[in-house]
Amino acid sequence: MKKALSFDIGGTKISFAIIDNKGNILNNIEKISTPNTKEDIYNSLKNIVNKYKNEFDIITIATAGAVNNENTKILSSTGNLPVGYNEIDFQSLSIDKKVVIENDANCSVWAEYQLGSGKDCGENIVLLTLGTGVGGGIIVNGKLLKGKSGSAGEMHFVIKNKKRACTCGFYDCYEAYASGNGLKNTAREIYNESTITTYDVINDVKKNDERAILALNEWQHDISLGIIGLVNIFDPNCVILSGSMAQFIDYKKINNFVNNNIVVQKTEIKKGYFDNNSGIIGAALFGFDKLKGED
Repeated sequence: MKKALSFDIGGTKISFAIIDNKGNILNNIEKISTPNTKEDIYNSLKNIVNKYKNEFDIITIATAGAVNNENTKILSSTGNLPVGYNEIDFQSLSIDKKVVIENDANCSVWAEYQLGSGKDCGENIVLLTLGTGVGGGIIVNGKLLKGKSGSAGEMHFVIKNKKRACTCGFYDCYEAYASGNGLKNTAREIYNESTITTYDVINDVKKNDERAILALNEWQHDISLGIIGLVNIFDPNCVILSGSMAQFIDYKKINNFVNNNIVVQKTEIKKGYFDNNSGIIGAALFGFDKLKGED
């Protein structure tokens, strides 16, 4: 049985565990805070690799940012990771074990496709990770869509013209409306209060506050608009919603709205199965598939 030491590197924490080639987590998932420098990130990973050096056959890494098509290095990182993060030499973490890197949302869709909500869905899947921002991964005919450089699946496209700033520096991108921050900003417009948080909205919905319900409905409508465009382009068997904000979706409502407004055959919008563990599981499964391809 093959085993992976699998990491999921995000802006605030790094999760890791030993995972077998069936996707089973063999020990407790451990977490550390993401260090503030690229050197400290590398040293932290190296220490973990040395600690478990006799317990794995491959190192797999799910990470924020774009990854090259060879799965050997990061092309560009995100603003919540230290300067120079994309310069880290992950391949030197081990001299005798293969190191496979992939974007975290791509790892998530791979986990869902192989073992999760997309297992019996078909070979064409779109996954959206709804958290502080919005990420995405796409499976086309059973293969991960990577694009010419490895950056495919970035869910940055304009859906409105209200001049709401996005974290990328442009305006009115999908992420500015469909993310947790999008819900917060939509609520602030509706409440006419600048201190409202996402947590306030969710708590107020439970209290049947009309403003919160309106904000949540508008947020889901904005999510649906993006899904409609993606479904029309990729014609997927299903769309999977993952991440911390996916639990607040009314799946019956969003399924009805999307399927009543697409121009392709019907699809299904589903909640992800693995939630926060999809990155480390998907990275491991993807790494094992790379190993098989090289045997």
